[in-house]
Amino acid sequence: MTARFALPPDAEATAPPERRGLARDGVRLMTVRPGGVTSAVFRDLPDLLSPGDLLVVNTSATLPARLDVRRRDGVLVPLHVSPPLDDGDWVVELRRPDNDGPDLGVEPGSTVDLPGGGTLRLLAGHPHPGRGSRLWRARPEPPAEVRTVLTGHGRPITYGYLRGRVTLADAQNVYATEPGSAENASAGRPFTDRLLVRLMARGVPVVPLVLHAGVSSPEVHEPPLPERFAVPEVTARLVTATRRAGGRVVAVGTTVTRALESATGEDGATRPAAGWTDLVLGPERPARVVTGLLTGLHAPEASHLRLLEAVAGADLVDRGYAAAVAERYLWHEYGDSMLFLP
Repeated sequence: MTARFALPPDAEATAPPERRGLARDGVRLMTVRPGGVTSAVFRDLPDLLSPGDLLVVNTSATLPARLDVRRRDGVLVPLHVSPPLDDGDWVVELRRPDNDGPDLGVEPGSTVDLPGGGTLRLLAGHPHPGRGSRLWRARPEPPAEVRTVLTGHGRPITYGYLRGRVTLADAQNVYATEPGSAENASAGRPFTDRLLVRLMARGVPVVPLVLHAGVSSPEVHEPPLPERFAVPEVTARLVTATRRAGGRVVAVGTTVTRALESATGEDGATRPAAGWTDLVLGPERPARVVTGLLTGLHAPEASHLRLLEAVAGADLVDRGYAAAVAERYLWHEYGDSMLFLP
């Protein structure tokens, strides 16, 4: 990975912009092109795109995917819950009591008490069995459906850089319609209803896909794990038509990029697709169809930076992050945004 930088002091967004005196679409937006770097406000996005460009969004909605569970020693700890597997088993990350990272000392067969009754048994590391795993395949006893338990007892996943309470509405995008993500696909959070209308009036269609994002754990920088996605026929068709007409296909976030590229073959054609994707994008597997990327700011050494390089190239990513550091942009899910147009 070539994009290396030091996160400046006080560079983390500690609350949603609405609690910092800004509108949802009032965060800063940096545009990074081969010809230079410019700063604007997110609501200026329609002026930064051209008629005939296509914007692709992830309509997965965020679940209240944090549960407070009790270990066998009586200590109450956070449990972060990813989308379930096809057989109904849960995928979870057991956190340390102060929520400063995953508990990597868990033993197979360990159990925790779930809120509302029942226990959860940690069966094996996921996706690879063994001790020291961050994620675990787990099974509730008696059987219970993930979404039912989360809806009744969960709250949004948060990390230590956030201050104050975060609601599920805070962690939701305005166009989210299909519950399933453990954490918000936050590149799309600054959109508002009015901004979406202005984009369409500009001649920039907005089309959907779904990728249910798992638990990210910012303390452990690892390649993305398999995630469930679906690219509908209408989106695949409009992506193909946009490319043929010379327009840009702009992905709103790394989740959209991963889903679109998973549905695009070596021939460059995007087709309807659904299932699980284990695609890992990077300089050695560059993007085939995504030609623009709207994204939040990722931590140093995060694997997401390799995906940015797969779309924009290492030089543009380095230049963009150097400018973001110099101009004191804010990081993480409630921070500022970047638009890469390579």
